[in-house]
Amino acid sequence: MDFLYWALIIAAFVIAFAGLIYPIIPSVVFIVGGFLLYGLFYGFDEFGYTFWIVEGIFVAVLFAADYVTNLIGIKKVGGSKAAIWGSTIGLLVGPFAIPIAGILIGPFIGAVIAELIVHKKDFTTSVKVGIGSLIGFISGVFAKSVIQLIMIGYFLFVVL
Repeated sequence: MDFLYWALIIAAFVIAFAGLIYPIIPSVVFIVGGFLLYGLFYGFDEFGYTFWIVEGIFVAVLFAADYVTNLIGIKKVGGSKAAIWGSTIGLLVGPFAIPIAGILIGPFIGAVIAELIVHKKDFTTSVKVGIGSLIGFISGVFAKSVIQLIMIGYFLFVVL
């Protein structure tokens, strides 16, 4: 049974990393789900207050990283709140509209369209904002990958 239990826990963590590519998948839910599965299968004795506080801080940092990296990428090149919203919508729609490449193209196109339509900016400026959005998104994926690895590493440190 240990093999099955660990397979389910690892599957939850793998799905969490898939959430980096498909943002519709709530990565945090699957990471915490992996912790809870371990607790259900083996008991919650190893998880003290410190564990939950540390992991809770990382959860907050994960949410902040996603927002802040996109915000910095767009604001650094003069983008607006409309570009942030357009980028977010593009991020959610892109992977489904254009499989694989949509994860990169979606936020870019969303930010560009938002700047063109809402703020009537010229095409060159809008593309610059789109590139800022793309850089912000890629930075966010990298940051969230590192944070998720740290969360799982800390979990393994505690339970093994």
